[in-house]
Amino acid sequence: MTEPVRHRLLISTFSMMGTLMQVLDSTIANVALPYMQGSLNTTLDQISWVLTSYVIASAIGTAPIGWISARFGRKNLYLTCLIGFTLSSMLCGAAQSLTQMVLFRVLQGVFGAALVPLSQATMLDIYPAEKRSQAMAAFGMGVMIGPILGPTLGGYLTDALDWRWVFYINLPLGIIATTGLALTLPRAPRNPELKFDWTGFAVLALGVGALQLMLDRGQTEDWFQSHEIIIEAVLGGLGIYLFGVHMFTAEKPFIPPALFKDRYFTTATLLMFTTNTVMMASSALIAPYLQNLSGHSVADTGLLMAPRGFGTMGAMMFIARLGGRTDQRKIMAMGLTVLGISLYDMSHWTPDVGGTRVMVTMIIQGFSMGCIWNPVTVISFTTLPPYLRGDATAVQSLCRNIGAAIGISVTAFTLARGIQSSHAGLAADLTPFNRLLQGNAHLIDPARAQGAIILDQMVNRQALIIAYNNDFLMMSMVTIPALVMLLLLRKRRQG
Repeated sequence: MTEPVRHRLLISTFSMMGTLMQVLDSTIANVALPYMQGSLNTTLDQISWVLTSYVIASAIGTAPIGWISARFGRKNLYLTCLIGFTLSSMLCGAAQSLTQMVLFRVLQGVFGAALVPLSQATMLDIYPAEKRSQAMAAFGMGVMIGPILGPTLGGYLTDALDWRWVFYINLPLGIIATTGLALTLPRAPRNPELKFDWTGFAVLALGVGALQLMLDRGQTEDWFQSHEIIIEAVLGGLGIYLFGVHMFTAEKPFIPPALFKDRYFTTATLLMFTTNTVMMASSALIAPYLQNLSGHSVADTGLLMAPRGFGTMGAMMFIARLGGRTDQRKIMAMGLTVLGISLYDMSHWTPDVGGTRVMVTMIIQGFSMGCIWNPVTVISFTTLPPYLRGDATAVQSLCRNIGAAIGISVTAFTLARGIQSSHAGLAADLTPFNRLLQGNAHLIDPARAQGAIILDQMVNRQALIIAYNNDFLMMSMVTIPALVMLLLLRKRRQG
């Protein structure tokens, strides 16, 4: 900092408000998705774009944060992102169509990408070395509030007011944080001579963005029967290929290839990518399942999902007490196994699943994710040189967000296809020789308009249950390759 640091507590409070807004918006919209689907007139798989557009924009927007911060000054970037995030949140709340919502969520993701890393860097700078541990502990607890508070607050706002208030809630937080930091945050030095690898960033953004568009719109456009999907697939593959070539041939790429020569970092990053596909995808599926099939209100759904955050917090406290006394691979293996079992259990849920069972499952899942994330983060930097740590955190954040977006997209289109195939399979058994129809011919006679409608609703509901169960089963299988990856990690000597 070029100015003396004063009001550390106020700066920390305002910084945490910015972090809380960004973390909240990654979970708060989940429980409101069924209500958005009706208001925006979208299908079940299209409404997932509200989540994926935000996550993928955050992933791409993370890459140039370090350069922009150093080039134009951290305070200027911080205030710009807070203002942009607040205004785009208001636009999301006012959106009248899916196109508008996706566009505004992209803006929200771009501006929000910098809030967490800038908040963390600010708190590291304003505290002396002997107090940084407490500052990071407070920062970590603040980040954990988001997954706990997000579903509950989103459910309450949607139930009491309207789904648009899950975005409008950012207005008071944004105004307070922006005003507070403008008055209290010291200015950091700037480096106008700093260069950034815009070529590498551009081809990465092209590849990731085109791939995400293909996954989001594939089901709607009938996949490779559509020229649009073919073009997006070609651009996605080309962008990722050019990024790989550029990274290994450019003089100063923005992602150093030396990162991937470290086996621990590479394996840990793949684990983080894999597990985050499951974590975010399951969150996106649970809310509509509880509301559309189990008949829970949006407020009750938020309360049922909140224990996942408590489970993660409990796991982190448990692992912190273990310290370095236990092999980190064993902790991760336990977490992955428990996660797989909990998802397999969800594949046997029926709409009359009890609230207690749901909350217990959420706690177990949250605990398992804490047992995975914490050791993965530790192992990532075990053998990595200190000068690569800044780039390593950016790469992990990028992979984590891309994994989340891909997970949500894949489960959304497999759910849609599962409903279609299950509906066709169930309808094939509805013949005049079916004893169910013979015994209830006066109610569900397909020859009568009213009977055909009732029969179709029954088939649709059963097809939806089967499709959800198959999606949860598919996610449980993802933990198997993650367990195999642990074999690539060697046991470290303690001490």
